[in-house]
Amino acid sequence: MNFQSVLSSVLEQRQTNNKIWFAGDFHTPPTFSYQVNFPRLEIVLNGEYINEIENHERKVEKLTAKAGDVFFIPPNCWNKPDWEQGCSVLSLLFGRSQLGFSYVSKVHGETGFSDIQKHSLQTRSGFAIDSILEALNSLSRESNKKPMDESLIQALLQYSCTMLDSPIAEPQNRVKDLYQGICIYIQENFHRPLNRDCIADRFSLSANHLSRLFRQQGHMTLAEYITRVRIDRAKFMLKKYNFKLNEVSVRCGFKDVNYFCRVFKNRTGRTPSEYRGVS
Repeated sequence: MNFQSVLSSVLEQRQTNNKIWFAGDFHTPPTFSYQVNFPRLEIVLNGEYINEIENHERKVEKLTAKAGDVFFIPPNCWNKPDWEQGCSVLSLLFGRSQLGFSYVSKVHGETGFSDIQKHSLQTRSGFAIDSILEALNSLSRESNKKPMDESLIQALLQYSCTMLDSPIAEPQNRVKDLYQGICIYIQENFHRPLNRDCIADRFSLSANHLSRLFRQQGHMTLAEYITRVRIDRAKFMLKKYNFKLNEVSVRCGFKDVNYFCRVFKNRTGRTPSEYRGVS
């Protein structure tokens, strides 16, 4: 997929009646909602994209977004798509070191997704995109968002389009791009069952190639990286919400709470309960 063309088309076709929703984080996120520590933008390309989010009035509502509508999810805020209807969605993920693009297509009545494509590139720090994202994060906390929301979304889309057109000048490194894309995927899906085979299949790699990629690029095993992401999220959840330990365990992708507690103490030097109690 040519993400540059898709993003350019989105910019050209945007209309004044396109809706923009901002997600919140006041309420406890429902199980299997998406929640990561970097901002995300989800754009509906066609069909109906149903989402549960928390609005600016701190009320949880279920929304049906249509072509051209946008969800902006600030860091650590959440949204929960249910994929009941057929739709295509383009997601932009603004990570610390990479900008990720994800295209997902779902056909109504069919199990699973009909098409999933991903791409990532090295992000720019100290550039205008940082200010645009910070402005959107701040705007999400305000009750009156128009017309600033549309202007900022347009600016974010245009800047992302420019980054695709003119990536940071460095020797092309497809191996590094692939590694960063897999890292973003894991950060998005840490709460779901993840293993070497399913990730290798998602990125059309052999399992052995995937293992070598993480040893060479990340200087750790794939399993170690998955565990690190899950423990980081567990630390956030323990401080932010009053979840019971077994719920934190499930929400972070650990099937067994005893195993979660052992891994957590091994990684942090404290039990989850001790960590929660430290101010």
